[in-house]
Amino acid sequence: MQALHTLRRRRHGSAISGAAVTCLLACLLFLLPEPAFAAEGLNGAKLSILWALPFVGILLCIATGPVFYPHVWEHHFGKFTALWAALIVVPLSLTADVHTVTTTLAHTALLEYMPFILLLLALFVVAGGIYLEGNLHDSAFTNTVLLAVGAVMASIVGTTGAAMILIRPLIRANDDRRYNAHVVVFFIFLVANIGGALSPLGDPPLFIGFLKGVDFFWTTQHLWLETLVVGGIVLAIFLVIDVFLHHREGRFPRRTDPTPDSPLKLHGKINLLLIAVIIGAILMSAQWKPGIAFKVFGVELEIQDLLRDLIFVVVVFASLAWTAKTDRKANGFSWGPIQEVAILFAGIFICIVPVMAMLQAGSQGPFAPLLGLVTNADGSDNSAAYFWLTGGLSSFLDNAPTYLVFFQLAGGDPQVLMGAKAATLAAISSGAVYMGANTYIGNAPNFMVYAIARQAGVKMPSFFGYMVWSGLVLIPTFVLATFLFFRP
Repeated sequence: MQALHTLRRRRHGSAISGAAVTCLLACLLFLLPEPAFAAEGLNGAKLSILWALPFVGILLCIATGPVFYPHVWEHHFGKFTALWAALIVVPLSLTADVHTVTTTLAHTALLEYMPFILLLLALFVVAGGIYLEGNLHDSAFTNTVLLAVGAVMASIVGTTGAAMILIRPLIRANDDRRYNAHVVVFFIFLVANIGGALSPLGDPPLFIGFLKGVDFFWTTQHLWLETLVVGGIVLAIFLVIDVFLHHREGRFPRRTDPTPDSPLKLHGKINLLLIAVIIGAILMSAQWKPGIAFKVFGVELEIQDLLRDLIFVVVVFASLAWTAKTDRKANGFSWGPIQEVAILFAGIFICIVPVMAMLQAGSQGPFAPLLGLVTNADGSDNSAAYFWLTGGLSSFLDNAPTYLVFFQLAGGDPQVLMGAKAATLAAISSGAVYMGANTYIGNAPNFMVYAIARQAGVKMPSFFGYMVWSGLVLIPTFVLATFLFFRP
């Protein structure tokens, strides 16, 4: 009981501290020296850097919450999100005219948040209906093939989808081994992160790029070699380690396999067709331009985009109706993860609004020093800096808003970034996707895979123990990739 009271006092104290910080930041924002808004929108050159604090705050909460105060975070992440979002919405309402407020928030909600979260919802539901039953006898070859297949799947059904489909079969295949934590660690490296670099379906930051105007197949065409090299090196290192550990385990008596060998059987095949429908809807919205649009709160919504989002919703209901409940249950499907993502990203998209305006201001805005870090002496972009800064932040903060920040810092014009600045866009895209693997919190499926593995009895490394693995395997690989593909 004493421990319980102590915990309650700590939580209460944490809540008071959080409230105090919130009030302080709100006061600072209210005391901005001059309005930086006009009827046409936000003037980033006049915005104070204080407007970026809610964005930094919400990302830090997302990064630290599940690790350092998981119980508080689990029950109150919505309140944290609402507080940080309010620090943007309330000062914006007090310092800008009604038209600017409604247009800014409607643009964020209808053109950015809605299509983003509906795609994630569709992929989450569809992938959750695909269940791979059975068990394979573990071997270095079997594990390597499963990791390679998962990495390819990641760009088709998303890193979260591929991870949720394959993590349990992989664990079952290795549950009779003395050493199996490394298998899950490399699964996070390859399936939950690196493999998702080849399409907007693969990882959320790339879909944000698609929403900003990047062609659907741009990353496929421009990152296939980088992904093949990085993924191939990591997979080869895994094979060496797994062969060594299999040999080492041969010196010990074999454990009894709790899940004896049985053939693999794929359930929920209808969802494979629904994935094709999702891909078709995205391609349709990119290619079909009938010129029909509607205005809602001053925001122009094009009919092809509305149809795409409607198809996402239809796919969700179709998957729920056509997939056996037993398959979803066997797959460990629950609504919790997507609910958390929906709430958190609602706050992220609101908090990032002034940050985008300041980045658009370029050298005239408060982020001019950051622009200097990623610019060479001759004024050209430093691809290596973009790769490591995007990747470094994506290792600890959410990689989707991190991608968006550096996308905007590089100019934000998709046509220029796909053309003259293709090397910069490749660096930003690969950094956001690849380096999400550096920590458990770098990408959404990382911690989900970690939790599933722990629940299954795998002795996973701690937060910092995992970073030892990533530091020894991934960082040298990324350094080599820098010299091969992203030279300054």
